[in-house]
Amino acid sequence: MPRTLETQITLEKTPSYFVTQEAPRRIFNMSRDTKLIVVVRNPVTRAISDYTQTLSKKPDIPTFEGLSFRNRSLGLVDVSWNAIRIGMYALHLESWLRYFPLAQIHFVSGERLITDPAGEMGRIQDFLGIKRFITDKHFYFNKTKGFPCLKKPESTLLPRCLGKSKGRTHVQIDPEVIDQLREFYRPYNIKFYETVGQDFRWE
Repeated sequence: MPRTLETQITLEKTPSYFVTQEAPRRIFNMSRDTKLIVVVRNPVTRAISDYTQTLSKKPDIPTFEGLSFRNRSLGLVDVSWNAIRIGMYALHLESWLRYFPLAQIHFVSGERLITDPAGEMGRIQDFLGIKRFITDKHFYFNKTKGFPCLKKPESTLLPRCLGKSKGRTHVQIDPEVIDQLREFYRPYNIKFYETVGQDFRWE
């Protein structure tokens, strides 16, 4: 991380920190005052999105159903598959709470980030202790991609949207498979809601 002045906030991001075993200890050893922001979304939707992205790069991979279950008729979900394991948020959070108090971790709803980006950004700015600079005038909804894009209110520059890998149409999945995965995630979701004191309403 670059050196940061008292009046500055330095941000760095990667989707893999939250699920990497060594990350909490390493970040704590670097700076125990670090504030952490975690974007979470419905774990079933997240797994399908993950699969859709992988499929676009490797078209010959097995089906979503085949990767999700060790034995579907018995309802045995394959937790060794990363796309499934990542959504077990309560499990990953335990590692972080060994090093950081909950007050230093802010959870962003991936769903609300799409439906109310300004509201979510407002809460992030509050958490960081900075003035609410980014507001609803900084966003517009891109109907093609299906999510909000950034714009500078006073600028004539084109709005900034996430890259081509974002906003893809998800692969169609058997509704029964989705129901089985919802059941699998339910206890993890409930434990996560209770731990963070926030109901994300994924049921």
